[in-house]
Amino acid sequence: MPSVLSPSLVLLSSCVLLLSTLSACDESAPTRDAGTWLPEDSGTLDSGTPDAGTEAPWDGGYTVLEERGDWIDRGRFAPCDFNQQGDPTTIRCDDLSRYDVSQCSPEALSQVVQHGIYQVDMRGERLLSDGGTQIAPDFASYQLFSDGGTDTLNGQPLLTRNTDGGSFFVVGSRANPFNGAVTVTALAGCQVPSPGIITGCYARCTNGRFSRAGTFEAHRMPSQRGEGESSGGLRLISESPVALGDAVDVYVTKNHAYVVSIDDLVGTNIGGLTVFDVSDRAHPIFKASISLPGDSSWNGVWAKGDALYIAGNRAGVVVYDISNPAQPEYVRHLPAGSYGAHTVLVDGNRLYAMSPGEVTFVHDVTSPLEPVLLQLITVPSEFSSGGVHDAFAYEGRLYISNGFGGYSIVDVTDLDNVRHLGQYVHGFDAYAHHSAVGTFAGRTIAFEGTEFNGAHLRVLDVTDPANIVKIGEFRLSPVTSIHNLILKGHLLYIAWYHEGVRVLDVSNPTKPRQVAHYSTFRESDPGRTDHLFEGTFGIRVPGDGYVYAADSVRGLLILNEL
Repeated sequence: MPSVLSPSLVLLSSCVLLLSTLSACDESAPTRDAGTWLPEDSGTLDSGTPDAGTEAPWDGGYTVLEERGDWIDRGRFAPCDFNQQGDPTTIRCDDLSRYDVSQCSPEALSQVVQHGIYQVDMRGERLLSDGGTQIAPDFASYQLFSDGGTDTLNGQPLLTRNTDGGSFFVVGSRANPFNGAVTVTALAGCQVPSPGIITGCYARCTNGRFSRAGTFEAHRMPSQRGEGESSGGLRLISESPVALGDAVDVYVTKNHAYVVSIDDLVGTNIGGLTVFDVSDRAHPIFKASISLPGDSSWNGVWAKGDALYIAGNRAGVVVYDISNPAQPEYVRHLPAGSYGAHTVLVDGNRLYAMSPGEVTFVHDVTSPLEPVLLQLITVPSEFSSGGVHDAFAYEGRLYISNGFGGYSIVDVTDLDNVRHLGQYVHGFDAYAHHSAVGTFAGRTIAFEGTEFNGAHLRVLDVTDPANIVKIGEFRLSPVTSIHNLILKGHLLYIAWYHEGVRVLDVSNPTKPRQVAHYSTFRESDPGRTDHLFEGTFGIRVPGDGYVYAADSVRGLLILNEL
């Protein structure tokens, strides 16, 4: 039987990707339950609802589902092989003669469009000395141009491209920004099982030494599953470009949308804050762009009263006065450790700032423009791996997405006696990223999303934090990643990177079903890259009849609320 590679080896490429470009995430805005409105400026967070509705069809019963992780072994993707025999120091991954493509289909490959953005699912197979095979998930991405653009693999220019006459062979290299290790990845196409999908064999060499080979399945973006631009009545009301960096989050208050951006993925455009007057949602009016020297990668945003709180990846939380909503005025920085602040959320009179340094900073914001540090919350080391990425507050508990450590629940009713109540571990390949929590049929249910290729939605019963169980899930693609989500009554609005905005009916949490979508990702958009973190990052549903989405390239998109 094949063995599975250890997490530390499998996740190396994902860890490097995460550290080199941390992605954005946020929490949901104040929401509406069956009969109570929460004002958008109150700073009150009940990001779920007291109940999903009195007529919800779910009776609270469920079957506990097995946790399979994000990556699922679907077997070999193509009938080709890479010859792994020989001294690893002499094996060249870019040696096409080592690839056996005798059973492949040049005719099908010759019909493949010679451009496009692809995300790649890779099934590594390493031969063991005992004759067995070690299976490991791996991932890549590439972008090909037919008009003279720079072809890339994993964000770097290709070393080799041979895609003519029924062949497909691309080679690229990437240097690890932390240790300098240079990895060469080669993809040899074999078959085209359906439009927009190429399968084949691959090999990877690091610092001139063979490390892994296997088969791959490359998916052209956006999804080729035959969807239209939208469904379920979700439609675009307006689109407003953002000049600063890549748009990743948005908060709406005082009839203004505050869009924050990270430095763009190719390092040519710094991020910051862009302000739009959205009094007329069909015609937003640009008001201001703000960026601070040395502190431009802004990742999350929230507001309370006249205060705007921005999560800065470098220098912590930035506080702005928005008493004049069109022209924010800088007030101060709130330190968030050496790792900065990745996300922020407001719950009542508390401001939570999550740091990748595995610490949550808690401030009293009774006076919104004068935050006072109350406490630092740390997750016990045995449950911690990858840093506090995000958190969600609900009924006196903080639900912490703790990277590769899993999903933690802590009691924060008394900040002098914070207690760790429970932990959910997803499996060796999943990165806890974001969640939303609500009450359904008298049970506390968490809708929890991971990140990286194949990341998807899990539905967890967290009524008893010491015994968290999975009761439902929703998957879209093995190569794309879910990002942020907001629970609004029985509807779950999801920002799903390349997959755009997805709306799920979760009135029966055990069976989430898609009821609407809007595809924000267009291959033709100027500035699109082969990066995994492309498309829809942030989403808000503040209860004004509209959905606000932050797309990394298109900027602020306003849709109708269902």
